[in-house]
Amino acid sequence: MRRHIITLTFALAALATSAQIPRQEIEQNILRSASNYYAYPGPTQEELTPSPKGYEPYYISHYGRHGSRHLIENSDFDKAYKTLMRADSLHKLTTLGKDVLRRVTILREQAERRHGELTLLGAEQHQGIGGRMIRRFPKVFEGKTRIDAKSTVVIRCILSMENALHAMLRINPELDIRHDASEHDMWYMNFHDRDLDKKKMPDKVKKVYDEFCKHHQHPDRLMNSLFSDSKYWKHEVNTQELTFHLWKLASNLQSTELRHTMTLHDIFTTEELYDQWLQTNAWWYIHYGPCPLNGGVSPFSQRNLLKVIIQEADSCLQLPHPGATLRFGHEVCVMPLVSLLELDHYGKQIADLEQLDDEDWSCYKIFPMGCNVQMIFYRPVTGQGDILLKVLLNENEATLPLQAVDGPYYRWDDFRDYFLAKLATYKD
Repeated sequence: MRRHIITLTFALAALATSAQIPRQEIEQNILRSASNYYAYPGPTQEELTPSPKGYEPYYISHYGRHGSRHLIENSDFDKAYKTLMRADSLHKLTTLGKDVLRRVTILREQAERRHGELTLLGAEQHQGIGGRMIRRFPKVFEGKTRIDAKSTVVIRCILSMENALHAMLRINPELDIRHDASEHDMWYMNFHDRDLDKKKMPDKVKKVYDEFCKHHQHPDRLMNSLFSDSKYWKHEVNTQELTFHLWKLASNLQSTELRHTMTLHDIFTTEELYDQWLQTNAWWYIHYGPCPLNGGVSPFSQRNLLKVIIQEADSCLQLPHPGATLRFGHEVCVMPLVSLLELDHYGKQIADLEQLDDEDWSCYKIFPMGCNVQMIFYRPVTGQGDILLKVLLNENEATLPLQAVDGPYYRWDDFRDYFLAKLATYKD
């Protein structure tokens, strides 16, 4: 009996340790509460698993998000700015409220006519990613290697591509680079499936999501710290909208050069930031993850992209020195692609939104600014044997839903067969 009690104690301790990892990580670094506005942290895995014996890397297929950017819409700044300006004109702001208005004004002015554009940090992120790719896999990029790079037609993606390519050229000036950004490729580079979009948030799912959000919305403390008249903010202010836009400004500040001189995170408690992250994390899970509440089909929005990745790999793998295929796009492609590939545990279906953090389904680990999926292909040096691959998520080795050959290495034939069969189950 004593042995069973000890075993149960250890099991409960292990469960407690694994539960709510995101909460612990956000407490350690509040920048993670930014969700898709989290600035790319770089790889946490310094040393990759060595190539299997008798194998060498020889081709890379990649899809990555643009680097850090300014917020995209005027409303991202104006919602908070105009709400606070009106209150200030009526003498309804506290001293803190006035200072927050000052900071929001600075943020608004520095982003003027730069909405959605790549920041200096975003350029640096892709220089780092490109440089690490070529240094980690020098065999792939030897000599006059062909690099086929494509971007969506959005300028922040084009500039991200160019920064990555320039970093590679500095290391190997012999690279034969072809780069392009055209509407011709948007059917897979940034595909929007309107029919699938309609299925993401039907009324029954919206009701569940709204109830979840209501449980995690506690605006009173923040509102009382900003406004001097509680009657005013209760009757005149959309508290959730203001909270959301202040969180958005606070989150994206880390992607700008203003991060060196100011912050907006100080107006929130850690618990408030965590609650805002929970709501955003759930929204992304429903819209782009394998959420069973809407049938779990959202990841199939990237079926065209995965088909092209497989087709182009099959073609390139026939070449003696295929080099790399690099693609630069958006987080709305990376997240469903990661779920479609079932990388790590991100293909898991979780019906209870309250359990997302317990299951460590963390959007900031999937798609920070600059996020990327890299597929590294390995061939036998002798020419005899299976083609192997491993997948990196944000430059860290990830697992696939397949039988591994050795550590993070899988057979390309197994990958192709599994995912072509999976893609065939989805009917347009």
